[in-house]
Amino acid sequence: MSPRLAVRAVLLHQNRLLLVNAYAGGISDLWCAPGGGVEKGASLPDNLRREVFEETGLTVKVGPPCLVNEFHSPGKGFHQVELFFRCTLEAGALDPDWQDPERIVDQRRWVTQEEVAGIRLKPDSLPRVAWHRGFGYDPLELIVS
Repeated sequence: MSPRLAVRAVLLHQNRLLLVNAYAGGISDLWCAPGGGVEKGASLPDNLRREVFEETGLTVKVGPPCLVNEFHSPGKGFHQVELFFRCTLEAGALDPDWQDPERIVDQRRWVTQEEVAGIRLKPDSLPRVAWHRGFGYDPLELIVS
């Protein structure tokens, strides 16, 4: 099976990073950047704009790539490669009543650099890339939930 390709947004606004919990119903306390699987026939930025809007209701401008992350579940044959892009907020505000059409993301929040240290987050290099810039790569690791 080929690796699944996904895109994610590194979105800082007022020095806070946007995160989502992609485990509906609170079954996990793991947070990540918003985004998701790439659909064929659409560019990576178009896919990312769609995913961010679906998960958060926010409209973003997609900038340059800044991080590559990959993880897998050998027992299930799952392997995902994620491309992270720096984004800027164009429109919208987080609304607690917003509903992801796929019903995957049901929590979203802005976190400060200090707050991010106290939550479970993947990939590990996301805070460094978000606040300190540069480019990151997190090599293949086992999937966590």
